[in-house]
Amino acid sequence: LGEQHDAPQHQRIERDVVQTLADRGTLAAVAIEMAEQRNSTVGLARDATDDQVQSALHWRSAGWSWAAYGPVVMAAVRAGVPVLGANLPRSKMSAAMADASLDRQLSGPALKAQQQAIRIGHCGLLPENQISPMTRIQLARDMSMAQTVANAHQASKTVLLIAGAGHVRRGLGVPLYLPRDLKAKVLIAQAGEGQSAINGEADVVWETAALPPKDHCAELQHSMRRALPQAQ
Repeated sequence: LGEQHDAPQHQRIERDVVQTLADRGTLAAVAIEMAEQRNSTVGLARDATDDQVQSALHWRSAGWSWAAYGPVVMAAVRAGVPVLGANLPRSKMSAAMADASLDRQLSGPALKAQQQAIRIGHCGLLPENQISPMTRIQLARDMSMAQTVANAHQASKTVLLIAGAGHVRRGLGVPLYLPRDLKAKVLIAQAGEGQSAINGEADVVWETAALPPKDHCAELQHSMRRALPQAQ
């Protein structure tokens, strides 16, 4: 289930999907981009507190709002369904950036498409020599999420992966790295009109209300400037 991170309606949809599948008894696990691989709620009681759940997942509130995602996570916990961190650990990102073998995980056209997505996603602000390293992180993240989903698989049950829409695209993302005998359905929630970039990349596109206009590129540019070392 791919989302737009700043669309609150998407997190409400995710909570409803978790609750529906759990009520049917068909939900094996919920894997999430918002927590790192090897962190999980396995072993926690259904009545665990929010603080206990955040601790188990090593939740980074600076990157992911608990107010937004807490209801999704807690719906699974209350149902006795494990929530699994699926994202690539930060400790492995530097190695991924330097691992040129990751470039061979995609065909030439797909790799170029993924690199272009990185350019666009960073508003053309990344130096060109950073495109390949940043693309490798994207690929490594997709592979990490796919591994988490595959490891949680149970016959006749569903493992629900919740991640950004870019990670779940059928031709570029997580589905490419799943075992071939694992049946996968891609659903992407889209705020406003569907983007051409996801045409054919999802089995279902759920359109939700458009968000108020926001200059994400200006925000990114400001953040990147703040991250640069001060001139001496």
